[in-house]
Amino acid sequence: MKYVKWIFVVLLICSLTAFVEKDKPTGGLSEGDVAPDFKIESTSEEQPAFKLGNLKGKYVLLSFWASYDAQSRMQNVSLSNALRSSHNVEMVSISFDEYQSIFKETVRKDQIVTPTCFVETEGEDSGLFKKYRLNRGFTNYLLDGNGVIIAKNISASDLSAYVKEIG
Repeated sequence: MKYVKWIFVVLLICSLTAFVEKDKPTGGLSEGDVAPDFKIESTSEEQPAFKLGNLKGKYVLLSFWASYDAQSRMQNVSLSNALRSSHNVEMVSISFDEYQSIFKETVRKDQIVTPTCFVETEGEDSGLFKKYRLNRGFTNYLLDGNGVIIAKNISASDLSAYVKEIG
């Protein structure tokens, strides 16, 4: 009987710590921070290199993801779909896949139609990954016209509400 109580206590503590771990923030930048400017090269010759600073004055959704991370990939697709009919928010989708072929196939399969969809082939070792401090998982940021983060890890439904609001 003595051991049963201890086993119960250990199980209780384990379940509580597991719950706390899930609620930890993913790291990275926070609402109110100014998103760091960056430049990223395109994978196609028709598309020029992209510089975040060129979108000053516009709302921008930065979506960081990778094809090997199912949660970030699904989030990227739902955000892309939420913005299909919007002209108020520019989506910039950046994958951290190390192989362009995997990136291109994922974009094709997921039907991502943003003209500003890029791949950072240095993956998690890239300067951009480090600049945005994505060390604890992928995320997305909604930026206002001044490049200030007004929402982090926004869902597709919340994004749709923002689009209507600024519309």
